[in-house]
Amino acid sequence: MKPAWLNPRNALAAAGIVAAVGALAWAFAPRPVDVEAAVVERGRFEQSIEEDGRTRLVDRYTVSAPVAARVARITLREGDTVAAGAPVAVLTPVMSAMVDERSAREAAARLKAAEANIALAAARTERARVALEEARLELQRTEKLAREGYLSASRLDIARLAEAGARREVDAAAAQRDVAAQERAQAAAVLQPVGAAPGQPILVRSPVAGVVLRVPAQSEGTVAAGTALLDVGDPSRLEVVAQLLTTDAVQAKPGTRVAVERWGGPPLAGRVRRVEPAAFTKVSALGVEEQRVNVLVELGEAPAQWQSVGDGFRVTVRVITASADDAVLVPVGALFPDDGGGMAVYRLEGSRARLRPVDVAGRNANVAWVRGGLAAGDRVAVYPPPALADGNRVNVRAP
Repeated sequence: MKPAWLNPRNALAAAGIVAAVGALAWAFAPRPVDVEAAVVERGRFEQSIEEDGRTRLVDRYTVSAPVAARVARITLREGDTVAAGAPVAVLTPVMSAMVDERSAREAAARLKAAEANIALAAARTERARVALEEARLELQRTEKLAREGYLSASRLDIARLAEAGARREVDAAAAQRDVAAQERAQAAAVLQPVGAAPGQPILVRSPVAGVVLRVPAQSEGTVAAGTALLDVGDPSRLEVVAQLLTTDAVQAKPGTRVAVERWGGPPLAGRVRRVEPAAFTKVSALGVEEQRVNVLVELGEAPAQWQSVGDGFRVTVRVITASADDAVLVPVGALFPDDGGGMAVYRLEGSRARLRPVDVAGRNANVAWVRGGLAAGDRVAVYPPPALADGNRVNVRAP
């Protein structure tokens, strides 16, 4: 007699039960977590502050008009070279203002009054001369009588003082006549027709040898004193200015290494020359007020193609605040904070993920410098998903 389990019906039932248990076990078993992996490497690490910058001339000169004048058309154009002391602009005296009808009538009346004052002054001069001649004759008679003893010494003194006073009256009348003549010339000048004013032109010269950078107005015109005529500078002497956040600028001390990039050629080496002492407020594109400060960068030996870079060109500045050779580098995306307040990664050991605390010495936008916890060649999970935990099985997917 066969055992019951060898009964075909019972065997089929047992097989179904085993299949159901296996299906349930497969359904509730933890599945591998899909992750992306990266390999820990050794290399040079640089921590830097990256910011947009612009080039500018170390020395820029603005040539301005020393006086109010009429400037002739400036023939120089941007890019023209000028020598030190070479004339760059010609100034001539300003033309007189036009006179309207009412002002012309007033000026004509002042001219007639000035001519009448001249006639009056001439008459006063003649009268003063007659009085002087009379005083001289009186003095002569008084001196003769005084010598003969008929008049006292005091009477002689009075005659002498009268003659001296008459002489002063003649001088005063002559001076008054000269004043009237000047007033007539002044009144006549107002009525002169408008035209080119006489006078020698003034040559405005370049203070240094360089290149014309900007000509605000090329056409002839009248300018006030101090008006900028053109800018001159030496484009071979360029520096880079970057507006850094004040929290970053404290790390950019003079002498700090700088890399100037994205100017159209290979990266250039430079150093921080100066951090300006005064900061300013700048509103970002998001409307946030930021405190920034200008950091000036001097360049080392620039390649030949740098000569095509001019004033105000845009560049990217990387101020290198820390660097290390032969450092253990891990992608920044693999780091996350752990419960102990430090940083950790998931190191991939076969098909399992293991939580490993790491000692981060520095980081930049792409990689972090790790002093301990990892070795070159280790694989780590990049951007680990929230479902990943220590000891979970993982499935490394292609990036």
